[in-house]
This record gives sequence, C-alpha cells and structure tokens, in this order.
Amino acid sequence: MGLGSYWGEVLDVLRDIIPVYDKVNSYISLGKDEEFRTRGLSGRVKEGNAILDAGSGFGNMSKTASNLCGNNLKITLYDPLTPMLKNTKKFFEKTPDLASGVFEHIPFQDETFDAVICGYSLRDAISLKTAISEIHRVLKKGGRFVIVDLGKPDHPFIRIGVSFYLRMILPIIAFAAAGKLGLKFATLYGTYKLWPQNKKLEAMLLEKFSKVEFDTAMMGGAIMVAAYK
Repeated sequence: MGLGSYWGEVLDVLRDIIPVYDKVNSYISLGKDEEFRTRGLSGRVKEGNAILDAGSGFGNMSKTASNLCGNNLKITLYDPLTPMLKNTKKFFEKTPDLASGVFEHIPFQDETFDAVICGYSLRDAISLKTAISEIHRVLKKGGRFVIVDLGKPDHPFIRIGVSFYLRMILPIIAFAAAGKLGLKFATLYGTYKLWPQNKKLEAMLLEKFSKVEFDTAMMGGAIMVAAYK
C-alpha cells in the first residue's frame, strides 16, 4: 500500500500549494486540525525528547509538540520538499534541525529518536509498509510513533460519507478559501483512495510495533494513533 507512481503527481501539487497550505488545511478540517494534533501528541511526546517530524511540511506537528513540552524538545524537521522547510526556523523558539528526504529512506541511524510524528503526511508515503519499517528502525526502544491523519472508516456506509465529503465538498471549501489554487487540494482524494481502512492500518502497525493506541473522531474520518516500539 502507498502512493507508488502517483507520488510524483502529489509532490508536484504539494509544491504548488505551499502559499495556501496551512490556510486551506484549517478550512477543510473544519477547524479541527490543531485539536487533533494536540489529542494525538498529548502524553506521547515528553520534555527533552529527540523527535523526528516526518513529512513535516511547515512543522505544525512539531510546533504543537513543542508547546505541550515547554519548548524543551530536540526537533528534526524532515520533508521531501525543501521549499516547505525553507522558512520554518522562524516559527520555533529553538532552531530545529532540517533534513530532506522520503519516508522509505530515512537518513538517520537506528534508534535515534524518542518519537517520530507524522501530521497528515504518512498517507503520502510511496510504500506504506516500507515507511512504517523505516520509522520503527529509527525509533529508540520504548519510542512512540504518532500519526494524525485522515481516517478511512471500516463501516462501508460511513466510508461512503467520508469519500463524498473529500471528493465533492472539500474542493468547494478549498476554492472558497484559496481560489483556483485551492482546487488542487482535490488531489487529496486520490491519496485517500490508496490509504488503508482503519483496521488494516492498525494491523500493519502491529506487525512492527508492540502496542497501538487507535483513537478516532468524525465517525472514523480522522485518526490519532500512537504505536509503541
């Protein structure tokens, strides 16, 4: 599972929408994005931790984690798009480390981080299985892997409702928020189609991790997950 050859197209869209990325994400999550980040990270990232924000974008997950931990974290922002990373330092009290690359080839040694956090980014992995394996590798023993993302409900009728929102309603909201550039967010539906259902994602994580805490909101259309090494 993962985007496979679709990844290049998604990356091009992400590059194009950088100027409106945060604004539109807040709108299409119905203003819940920060709440979900906080729910996912609370108690899972601790003061003094070394964390890898994988698929960091502008570092929103790290900013939330830093606020929860009194700005006492060693943060590495990691993203395939260097323009996303370019202006992130000004948003942090302590300057984070920056690295560019993909989930499938994380350029850090084994057991480097106390936590790896992914906010609305793991869904864009080229190979989800490889991405999970790499994240497991760079986590210390007892480390936490925190995922905040769209959920794919297991119940078929609810899944149809979430799909309808992403395919039909989301582009209208994105257009209202950002004009023509917002229409590019329609690509999100393509990533959702390739994303596993919630139970399947939980099973994939349990293949590598000893314990998984799986929390949902919006009838399973949003997930906050913690997997423990």
